[in-house]
Amino acid sequence: MSMKFNTKTIHGGQHNVDPAFGAVMPPIYQTSTYSQTTPGGHKGFEYSRSGNPTRAALERAFASLENGEFGLAFGSGLAAIDAVIKLLKPGDEVISTNDLYGGTYRLFTKIFEGFGIKFHFVGMENAEKIEDYVNDKTKLIWVETPTNPMMNIIDIKKAASIAKKHKVLLAVDNTFATPYLQQPLEMGADIVMHSATKYLGGHSDVVMGALIVKDKDLAEKLYFIQNASGAICGPQDCFLILRGLKTLHIRMQRHCENGKAIAEYLANHPKIEKVYWPGFENHPNHSIAKAQMKGFGGMISFVIKGSNYKQAIKIVENLKIFTLAESLGGVESLAGHPASMTHASIPKEEREKTGIVDSLIRLSVGIEDVEDLIADLEQAIG
Repeated sequence: MSMKFNTKTIHGGQHNVDPAFGAVMPPIYQTSTYSQTTPGGHKGFEYSRSGNPTRAALERAFASLENGEFGLAFGSGLAAIDAVIKLLKPGDEVISTNDLYGGTYRLFTKIFEGFGIKFHFVGMENAEKIEDYVNDKTKLIWVETPTNPMMNIIDIKKAASIAKKHKVLLAVDNTFATPYLQQPLEMGADIVMHSATKYLGGHSDVVMGALIVKDKDLAEKLYFIQNASGAICGPQDCFLILRGLKTLHIRMQRHCENGKAIAEYLANHPKIEKVYWPGFENHPNHSIAKAQMKGFGGMISFVIKGSNYKQAIKIVENLKIFTLAESLGGVESLAGHPASMTHASIPKEEREKTGIVDSLIRLSVGIEDVEDLIADLEQAIG
């Protein structure tokens, strides 16, 4: 039976009741191994690194939400990215957006460059420029959109057409948008990645990564890597993400509503120099965001006038409802200082090329009453 997105968050890929006792929610199968009647004679599960019924339920749910065929759950978002890069071999090249999560940059440069994989970090505001870096060694294009933390928008369909033309894989980090706002597989991507820690879980209580694909051969390669490398998540974590997914649609609706109100408040504040949010008509790729996204999300970055580092630190320290913390995507509002927190692993010179100046503040706007959030910003900014 086909379902619309809001129904999929609750029922997508799920069996309505557990066959053992009729449990409505998938049980937590807290077991490392499974009995066999004869060698190889089991009910689909033999060892929990290779597969676990709770994880299998979550992986089906991931696939459903992104309109994919196969989902994979990992111990973290970085473990999921690690699995994608393990599809490559020494000498292969990757074209990546230059404005991306600091942990992704660190994994690419500090781990995989050491194994002979070459990365090109390029501005993708004009997606056609991606093609300038494609050569016969290119095997993967890595896209983040909206980007972290500059909220740049990359044209997924254009990137997909370039990838298809040159027979390379396109992977899209869809963490900020979630499948509620955009579904990259529908636009031609081969792999969708999520830090499920963020919006998919939604409650800041679990760390997890996800991959979703349509192609069976690609899925089998990734399942092999998942099992062989072993960076899987436990059943309790899978249960928590499954629970979080069931309210993704209503949470994202409020994140978007609150995000819009706060972006507009900041844009009109006399002490704020610049606000980065794809919903503004003057955002460089607003038209692309409007075309490929259902809404503009709850992630916002801004720079205060005078670009004063100490003033930026003072603002984030003075916040009362916004919590100063790493991460994003929870029901509670968070504030961060990318240069010293999430993106500290990127050299200052490289950070500032993409706009991550020392006075940049990033907000993950939660689902609280927006008037309280605006009042908190008002007292902190002064």
